[in-house]
Amino acid sequence: MRNVSISLTMRVVIYLIDASVYVFRAYYSMPPDMTDCDGNPAHATFGFARFLGDLLERAQPHFIAVAFDASLTTSFRNQIYPAYKANREPAPEDLKLQFERCQEFCRHAGIPSFAHNEYEADDIVGSLMTLCRKQGLPATLVTRDKDFAQLIRAGDVYWDYTDNARYRYDQIEERFGVAPERFADFLALMGDSVDNIKGVPGVGPKTAAALMKEFVSLEELYDNLDLVAKIPIRGAAKLAARLTEHREAAFLARRLTEIACNMPLEIAHTDLTRRAPDMAGLTGFFDRHRFGPMLRRQAERLAMLRLPAAAA
Repeated sequence: MRNVSISLTMRVVIYLIDASVYVFRAYYSMPPDMTDCDGNPAHATFGFARFLGDLLERAQPHFIAVAFDASLTTSFRNQIYPAYKANREPAPEDLKLQFERCQEFCRHAGIPSFAHNEYEADDIVGSLMTLCRKQGLPATLVTRDKDFAQLIRAGDVYWDYTDNARYRYDQIEERFGVAPERFADFLALMGDSVDNIKGVPGVGPKTAAALMKEFVSLEELYDNLDLVAKIPIRGAAKLAARLTEHREAAFLARRLTEIACNMPLEIAHTDLTRRAPDMAGLTGFFDRHRFGPMLRRQAERLAMLRLPAAAA
């Protein structure tokens, strides 16, 4: 993975966007009768394009990347644990098509986007974030997915764009119940029914948070099970035995909940730079999707905006 070659004298923020949450939100909240010229649903595409355009106008980022999930069944996590996300219904075909259209919109809008069959969007974000952090660059993560909280470090921001709520490093524990460095272990202990991760039966958010306040990691917790009974939480006396019984499940869960930050990405800083929109490409895209004047006017405004300098 090549370094993002950006001068450290610049004060730069890279915006990293978790696309899926906003595509899904648009799919289930926008009127489904919006169709393209071929009669295919286009409501999720419209909603995502509006969201991304609004963000560009509002934040005016110099560096930005959008991460998409390519598949629910081919992640490296499925190789570790075949039941991972197996409880989810397959995405509707029209939603799959619109995910592809959203990536096309990013290309026309001048926004770098990434997707990978073996890695999920959070792994892409984590890898880009880690790469930029080595250059001293803070990141703003745009998402509503709590799992991303584990990536936040000093200088970074977790931005729930829908609620316009921003959380810095020292606010993550108050918002989510545990510090970022311990978040993957926290998720592993309590499991995640959405992703079909079992964790330790009977350990919910309060118990997992209490354990992660006392121990810095699963390893330290399991090295000190004799201390668990002294923690002031309900059922502490029997908790050590339950943790012992489900030790293998807990460590397996941690392999699934921990975001991979070492993807084999080959990028240079220009790959993360917002470019001027391709107005001809956008016009054709809007025409094919029968989008009205709102997105067109927004695209024109974005095209007229001077791209922000990297330095503050």
